[in-house]
Amino acid sequence: MSDTADNGNGTVSAERHGDVLLVRVDDGKANAFSVPMLAALDAQIDTAEADDEIGAMVIAGNDRAFFAGFDLNVIRGGDRAAIGELVSAGGAMVRRAYGSSVPVVAACTGHAVAAGALLLLGCDHRVGPDAQVKIGLNEVAIALTLPDWAMTISKERLSRRHLQRCVANARLLDGNGAVEAGYLDEAVSPDAVVDRALEVAAELAETLDAGAYAGTVRALRGDVLAAMDASVERDRAAAA
Repeated sequence: MSDTADNGNGTVSAERHGDVLLVRVDDGKANAFSVPMLAALDAQIDTAEADDEIGAMVIAGNDRAFFAGFDLNVIRGGDRAAIGELVSAGGAMVRRAYGSSVPVVAACTGHAVAAGALLLLGCDHRVGPDAQVKIGLNEVAIALTLPDWAMTISKERLSRRHLQRCVANARLLDGNGAVEAGYLDEAVSPDAVVDRALEVAAELAETLDAGAYAGTVRALRGDVLAAMDASVERDRAAAA
């Protein structure tokens, strides 16, 4: 199966690899999040969750980046409603990945900065490159403050030992540093990232019971998911 959706700021395509859905995103640049791109990703999670023959999914970026974060033209454009819509959509997407009823594996094909790093934190397993890429939360360095939902997932997934350096000090890390900090679970040769992510996803699809996985996610992550939901709704209300 192959499907491609033009989202207005890039292309989201999907293909089946056995019982794994591989979703690739490539806007021809650094994969900056837009509302249409986030909606297209959300729709792919809908597809994975609705199909009993899909046991896991992989989200992969392009050769340059996994995701570069939010579109800074919007963030710095001064339109409060547009900013709120974009940031809220990003929070909802990270939360959606973290609460998905199917395992979500990240194929971090390059840089993953700001909201791109946050999406890594929302995935079950994260494969990245053993290379001099930039991965992390650089918001403080560019005069931005993380929203509450981002703080919540950061505290949940990042190594406690690295939390201050990663969040308050805005440190960007290479592939191996990202493993140590908690953005990634493993770093492999850059040309093997997608294949390794597919391998991990196939193993999860084969070994995990779908119903038990979904129920365990609700029990294990429920408090974090509820906190993220509440934060996103506050952000939407404030921007209205």
